Amino acid sequence: MTAETDLIKLYSGRILALAADIPHLGRLEAPMASVRRRSPLCGSTVTVDLDVTDGRISRFAQDVKACALGQASAAVVGAVAPGRTRDEIERALAELKAMLKDGGPPPAPPFEGLAVLEPARDYRNRHASILLALEATAEAMAAADGAPG
Repeated sequence: MTAETDLIKLYSGRILALAADIPHLGRLEAPMASVRRRSPLCGSTVTVDLDVTDGRISRFAQDVKACALGQASAAVVGAVAPGRTRDEIERALAELKAMLKDGGPPPAPPFEGLAVLEPARDYRNRHASILLALEATAEAMAAADGAPG
């Protein structure tokens, strides 16, 4: 199989469908926390705005300017982020990193949808874009923990 064929397989129909339908797309007015993360390698960016109430994400929005893989990741994250705790977000981020970099299993529920990105583990130059949504969400939750409210 050629590298080009492998790359075409990487951009599966499921990944492209996710990329075309990202939940909670946009920005929040006056969020408790807002974090923009950028991949220096490809220039992809994800900005996450959120509020936290009683330790859980109560409002969530994301502005996604990324490749299809980054968009697919943001779609999965956006679908399940509302209602999650900081520990759940940080665990999902650690599990996604382990899946991509160390051949670990896909993240546990409710982030199991990130398994669709498992074929990207062979494309290290795509990892940063895939991680952006969870990195920005984790950083925003940490910032919201310190926000007055």
